Amino acid sequence: MLMVAGSWRDRVMAACGTKPGSEEAYPFGDEVAVFKVAGRMFALVSLGPAPGSVSLKCDPGLAADLRGRCAAITPGYHLNKRHWNTVALDGSVPDEEVLELVDHSYDLVLAGLTRTQRNKLIT
Repeated sequence: MLMVAGSWRDRVMAACGTKPGSEEAYPFGDEVAVFKVAGRMFALVSLGPAPGSVSLKCDPGLAADLRGRCAAITPGYHLNKRHWNTVALDGSVPDEEVLELVDHSYDLVLAGLTRTQRNKLIT
């Protein structure tokens, strides 16, 4: 099911916000919501005009594959192009795939944390 751009962006933001230890911040101003876990970014959601976009951390091999398969997935805007993708929330990438990419991004950042940091998120 495709959703209206604003409500789809809200759903992506809600998915990011429900991750254990997730914190929402606006270090770049009111136009971008940044989601972090243990101080490390895992998602940046554009709050500008529709359709909006979300930038997510991604395994480099998967990132390149996704870009090759879908025009709405591009190298991360103002981010490390090898490790970040920007996904246009225009409905061309299936909703469930976008949510899986949110999970993948969060999991990559989580894996980079120390055991102590991860344990604090669980308790």
